[in-house]
Amino acid sequence: MVYLTRKAEFSASHVYHNPELSPEENRRVFGKCNNPNGHGHNYMLEVTVKGEVDQTSGFVVDLKQLKEVMHREVLDAMDHRFLNKEVPEFLHQIPTTENIAIVVWNRLVTKLKNATLHRVRVYETSDLFVDFYGEL
Repeated sequence: MVYLTRKAEFSASHVYHNPELSPEENRRVFGKCNNPNGHGHNYMLEVTVKGEVDQTSGFVVDLKQLKEVMHREVLDAMDHRFLNKEVPEFLHQIPTTENIAIVVWNRLVTKLKNATLHRVRVYETSDLFVDFYGEL
């Protein structure tokens, strides 16, 4: 089994807000992240796939194909977007780094050919990242 990871960067804004909480509770739980005008991050995304090396091509997966799938399913939808309003999954879900990782997984897991999605890692800052392996 060979594991291959492709990285990509994107920028997005969001606001952490739970409509089931009062304004005071939202401010207490989410602090500055509850700013109604939102705030932004530069994210680093790592997508790791696994598979056997194809004897004809020498690839686990064609890197060009993986890049195209990542762009079509994730980057085109999330880069330079206000996640709460422009990404359907976040219309009713708080776009935390954890939830972003899960959404990326769900968008990619059925779209790959010749390889299996192994891990999605999303970095929000240089000292925080979330790994998701497809199980909740």
